[in-house]
Amino acid sequence: MKKVIIVIGTRPNFIKITRFKQLAAEGGKIEVKLVHTNQHYDESMSGVFFRQFGIEIDHFIPQFSGSPNAHFGHIVQGLDEYFVAENPDLVMVVGDVNSTLAGALVANKLGIRIAHLESGLRSEDLDMPEEINRILTDKITDHYFVTETSGQQNLLREGVDEKKIHFVGNTMIDTLVHFKKNIDASTVLSDLGVNDRAYALVTLHRPSNVDSLEDVEKVLSFLKRVSETLPIVFPVHHRTKRKIKEFGLEAKFDELDKCILCDALDYFAFQKLISQAVVVITDSGGIQEETTFLQVPCITLRENTERPVTIVEGTNVLMGFDADEIVRIVVEKDFKDGKVPHFWDGAATNRILKVLEDTI
Repeated sequence: MKKVIIVIGTRPNFIKITRFKQLAAEGGKIEVKLVHTNQHYDESMSGVFFRQFGIEIDHFIPQFSGSPNAHFGHIVQGLDEYFVAENPDLVMVVGDVNSTLAGALVANKLGIRIAHLESGLRSEDLDMPEEINRILTDKITDHYFVTETSGQQNLLREGVDEKKIHFVGNTMIDTLVHFKKNIDASTVLSDLGVNDRAYALVTLHRPSNVDSLEDVEKVLSFLKRVSETLPIVFPVHHRTKRKIKEFGLEAKFDELDKCILCDALDYFAFQKLISQAVVVITDSGGIQEETTFLQVPCITLRENTERPVTIVEGTNVLMGFDADEIVRIVVEKDFKDGKVPHFWDGAATNRILKVLEDTI
């Protein structure tokens, strides 16, 4: 039996790999092992997800506290030791975080074949750390698993052999489909005191939106204006919460009358909130995909996106942080319709495993 190690490190990674171990075991040809780099290691960003998904992690890199570069080096060293001990036939890295690049670099130095799950996505913004991770990882990948046609086009333009590119769909959707009953059963709406289709869901965490006093004051003003038309649920990301506290604005946010602020939520609760929202306003990458699949209008507060299919085919609208335009869209209910992209059907993991069975 061939052995595949999947490297994960952050909340978005966890959501993309929930089906691999079970489906591989049922197929009987590939043994899948999961290594967690502990890039996200707190309870709300890590532990709760493993319990909900029933994920068994085979190896944890020890937790580390230090500078980003030192942390990266710590992950590299830990992965090197694990790969050498396990001697896998292939290493799969996921997404575009530091753990993704670290896993690819270590596998490359050890002569282990590399698969990149969610490869080929490009924002064309080199100021984004994730864009650097995507590009560098794809330079040394052997098997490219892409979620949308833009990924194929980007890789071909960059000179990747077409035979190495596999359009398999989106494994994040596999998780949404498989756990739909759990999501539907969540009591988060009644817990928060909101009704179906009667609120906007907001998530903001990117440095470009929350890192300066001016940015956070802009968020405060925008939340107040939108909530005058439509109540808001705002799960506050750790980074955003830290900035609000740093700038002494906690009391101002607490005073928002029709805005429910809460801590980061578990997966089932958050997906239930997405599914029943009038509109989602975010700067996240993955939420653009989840709203498109669930056919919920999405406004993404960024200058670019690495997931253009959510705009071309999906429910997503991309804009800078234009509070006047956001308020107009909400007041006029000028939301975008969309359709579910090809292969976003809950079977992407099966297609990936079939490729791996045939190639390794």
